[in-house]
Amino acid sequence: MVLTDDEKVNGHRPSVDILFRSVAEEFGGRAIGLLMTGMGDDGAEGLGVIKNFGGVTIAQSEDSCVVYGMPKAAIERGYATRVVALDAMVGTLVSQCKTSGNFAAGASRG
Repeated sequence: MVLTDDEKVNGHRPSVDILFRSVAEEFGGRAIGLLMTGMGDDGAEGLGVIKNFGGVTIAQSEDSCVVYGMPKAAIERGYATRVVALDAMVGTLVSQCKTSGNFAAGASRG
């Protein structure tokens, strides 16, 4: 991934959607996308790309978010395969990496 002066995506540069798309294209089904607390919906579509490539997609649970916008957008669109509370996030990631051999992670916290 290269930072550029290209147009903003979802009002952001860099954009989580672009990050997740890059991770999906590079690592396919070995990718893990993690979308955490934040405003707006940046990252939701990118999480969907990771899911479409066969990767694991995780969104932070509403009760553990400061701002539920970004995870909520992904969950509502059906892009999060797992919804996990903040205090269980590390254990979930470690377990996922051990059981599936996944190792390429892209994470965003707004």
